[in-house]
Amino acid sequence: MSVKRGIEGLQDVLGEVDFPADKDRIVTHALDAGADEELLSALRAMPPAQYNEANEVLRSVPLPRSETDSHTESARAQLRREHTKPGMAESMKESRPVNPIEEELGENRKS
Repeated sequence: MSVKRGIEGLQDVLGEVDFPADKDRIVTHALDAGADEELLSALRAMPPAQYNEANEVLRSVPLPRSETDSHTESARAQLRREHTKPGMAESMKESRPVNPIEEELGENRKS
């Protein structure tokens, strides 16, 4: 039996659960299916309720949805600064912060 991790592991576990199911039944099933500690902790953090389908559980579990969710703010800023359009000159790429006076008036008075 392989260890179930992340959102993919949760989807595997939920595919084997008979719905409707309550939180305790889902957590017990995940434990029996070999879910890792992070996944079990996320399932235990769900609100105690009766879940009618897997999508309800997926919406209730606090797990990152994709790789981009796990990036820090500095990593996202670095990705925005990277050149993404081939054939476009660097001078044509908007890279400087917008001056609020220039944005409002259309010019910078530099006073």
